[in-house]
Amino acid sequence: MDENTKTETMDDFKDELEASFRTIHEGDILTGTVISVSEEEATLDLKYYAPGIIKVSEFSNDPDFSILENIHVGDSLEATVISRDDGEGNIQLSMREANDMLAWDKFKEYLDNETTLQVKVKESVPSGVVAYLDGIRAFIPASQLSLNYVEDTAPYIGKELDVRVITADPSKEKLVLSAKVVAKEKEIEERNHRISMIVPGSIMEGTVETLMPYGAFVNLGDGLSGLVHVSQICERRIGKPSEVLKEGQKVKVKVLNTDNSKISLSMRALEEEMVDTSAEEAESISDYTSNEAASTSLGDLLKNFKLN
Repeated sequence: MDENTKTETMDDFKDELEASFRTIHEGDILTGTVISVSEEEATLDLKYYAPGIIKVSEFSNDPDFSILENIHVGDSLEATVISRDDGEGNIQLSMREANDMLAWDKFKEYLDNETTLQVKVKESVPSGVVAYLDGIRAFIPASQLSLNYVEDTAPYIGKELDVRVITADPSKEKLVLSAKVVAKEKEIEERNHRISMIVPGSIMEGTVETLMPYGAFVNLGDGLSGLVHVSQICERRIGKPSEVLKEGQKVKVKVLNTDNSKISLSMRALEEEMVDTSAEEAESISDYTSNEAASTSLGDLLKNFKLN
């Protein structure tokens, strides 16, 4: 083996050698790789002369946590040193304590970035439910479970929900989540898609649901409503929609546009089209009658004419 090979070999072990001689203190947060897992504990390679041990009770606050299901050989974990010697020469670690310290920084990022996360509801409590996010107990108020009012939260136990962090206060250990925020965004996205499928110029039927001084809102079904501006209600000038419309009235409307995910409607346009159609029909009938009269008149003249 030449000198260069010996140098490269020593360099390869340089970091490991330095790490093995570093000083570890209680309270330090270390990163290690899982090298074995049992029902009672996981063993970590810390790149140190002694391995790290995490007892199953030191993994998570989540009552449904399973060490055999959630921890695997090769996983990289962060854990807090709770003892430099567990009596058997191992460094005793707590992933739960490290998570309690580090998780709040992640929660703040989730809050700032409006990150959508998935949690499983564990229990029903007064005025809401409890779930666990990254091993930390979180509260979801009943008012934040759904778009609709939720009186009985028990049926939510065991359900998986898409949520957002809406409060993350480490000083009070207060973590609050909302499924309603995510559901509202999905509803708006689906509504906008349905609106995009409506073709301007289409004729639709709907029900007047609200009368305002500036116009009438018409329920078109499928969760969609459109506005008939007061100037688009009829040809004649009116002061307010209630002069010619009433709530609950069935109407036909023409779609003017769907700009900015809003549906603009017109009843006046249909009136104008009916007038134009009537005028065209009248003109057509007039032409037909005129020709008919000329033809009949000529027939009458020749009907009794005889040639010898």
